[in-house]
Order: sequence, then structure tokens, then C-alpha cells
Amino acid sequence: MVRAPRFRPFIREESGVTLAEGLIVMPLVLLVFAAFIEFGYAMFQWNQTVKALQFGARKVAVSGSMVTGFDPATVTVLASGSTNGGVAIPVGALGPWTCTGRPACTAELNRIVYGAATATSCNAVGTGSPAMCQLNPRIGIDNVRVTYMMSGLGYYGRPGGAVLTIRMEVLGITFDLPILGAILGINNVTVPAMPVTVTSEDLNTNSGS
Repeated sequence: MVRAPRFRPFIREESGVTLAEGLIVMPLVLLVFAAFIEFGYAMFQWNQTVKALQFGARKVAVSGSMVTGFDPATVTVLASGSTNGGVAIPVGALGPWTCTGRPACTAELNRIVYGAATATSCNAVGTGSPAMCQLNPRIGIDNVRVTYMMSGLGYYGRPGGAVLTIRMEVLGITFDLPILGAILGINNVTVPAMPVTVTSEDLNTNSGS
């Protein structure tokens, strides 16, 4: 008499199939769920950065020059005997002038980024002058570049100086991705520069705050 193999009942047993399938699929489901969360968090960081740049550019537009040796009120002043009076200043005729980090414009960047010329870290919200870091705490003075360019508006000898285009951009900030960064090692994805451009006003208002 031939007996059935002893392992045949084990092959036909299905009581653990659901658990096995769940163990296989669950990591994939969690990874996809984490990706959705991280994407939303990355978009939040992107929005934080854009809003900080918009605020900073607006503050620069109504503040004194941030670049050492550059004074918009005198850069287009008429020299003695000049015949350029009233002549339009074309784009690119002068400049650009750039302020990036230390040491040339540290005090001015401190004021825009941290809230005070002597500050070296972010002031708490509600204390001191409003600052970029209060909108995005990850922004420091080494992460900001400000460029003054001729806008094509204004003329030589204009009272109040040149009309400038001010571009502010962020540098060297990476997205903080705590889950996927730890799993896949992608915490070095750099936030785009996302330049914000505004037209200067009198470049004196609130220059001390």
C-alpha cells in the first residue's frame, strides 16, 4: 500500500497565505505612504523658502545699499561738465553689484536675514525687526545672494539715484527629508535658487531697522 507523502497536507495548507502576502506588501505600502508625506513636507519647505525670499527682497528694496562701496544715489550722478543729463540708463550699462555672505555685507545681511545688524542667529518671532529666518529658520546669511542691476528705468542725474532691479536668491540649502533621506540617502537634494526680483524704491526707507 502506497502512502501519500507526509508534506502534501502542508503544501495544501492556506491558513498563512494572507499573513505572508501582507508581510511582502506592507513595506512597499509604507514606502509609498512615506513618499507622499515627504513630498508634502518638501513642498512646505519650498513654500517657506519662496516666502522668505519675497519678504527679504521687499525689505532690500526699501533699505540702504547692502554692497560696500556701492551707493545707488551717487552711481549715476552727473560729473562736472557731463552732457549725459536726462539720458536714459540702458540695462547693463553699469553693474551688476553683488552681496554674498561674509565679510563685505555681513551687517546688512544680518539685518535682513536675522533681524538686526549685530545678530548672529534668528530672533524669536515678535522680537526685533521681522526677518527672513522667521519664515524659514534654515536660511542663514551664507545662503543668500543679493544682486543689484540696472533696470533700464531712470536717467543720469535722476534725483534719488538709479532705479535698480534687485534679485535675491537662496544658495546651498537642501531639503530636509527625515524618512526617505534615512532610507534612500537623498538628503542632499538642493533647494533651487528660486530668484525673486523686485524694482528698487528709494533705497533709504527703514534702512536702520
